[in-house]
Amino acid sequence: MRPGTAAPAPKRQKCDHWIPCPLNTYAYRLLSGGGKDKYAKICFEDELLMGEKTRNVGRGINIAIVNYMTGKVIATRYFDMFEGDNSGPMMNFIHSAPPKSLLFMVTQDDGASRLKEDTKKVIEALGSKQIRNIRFRSSWVFLTAKGFELPADIQRENINHSDSGRNRYSGWPAEVQIEGCIPKQPS
Repeated sequence: MRPGTAAPAPKRQKCDHWIPCPLNTYAYRLLSGGGKDKYAKICFEDELLMGEKTRNVGRGINIAIVNYMTGKVIATRYFDMFEGDNSGPMMNFIHSAPPKSLLFMVTQDDGASRLKEDTKKVIEALGSKQIRNIRFRSSWVFLTAKGFELPADIQRENINHSDSGRNRYSGWPAEVQIEGCIPKQPS
């Protein structure tokens, strides 16, 4: 190889995407937890909304609510679905999201054990096709909108179940993720 012919390092993209999102779109990446040491992450417009570094991620279902019009975070919270009665408070948190909100949901460890039927119905009404399939330690990520429709071609959900024959980590399935670009509201 001749000196000076090495390819330049690739430019880092928002939320660690391989290719940049087009103009007038928001970049996002949702990553479930994996095993005991791989924390769930929610990245939006290159800001880590929830994760190990922000110290606001926990066991259960982690939710971030973002104002679609401004791209600003409204609230983040996690709901332990292994201990305590947190399904009702989680349903109230989802209901508290104002119209024109984006909701990002990711599991860390167990998101299913104490998830009640009425909360599953609320998440299903927001477009989840997998919430009824979530099991103990399933890795699950979900993106939805409240008060408007996301384009049909956006990946909104992914799930991976614990399977003792295929688990990536001892007792836990591999993490799952979705990423993409959400068109901004035309001005």
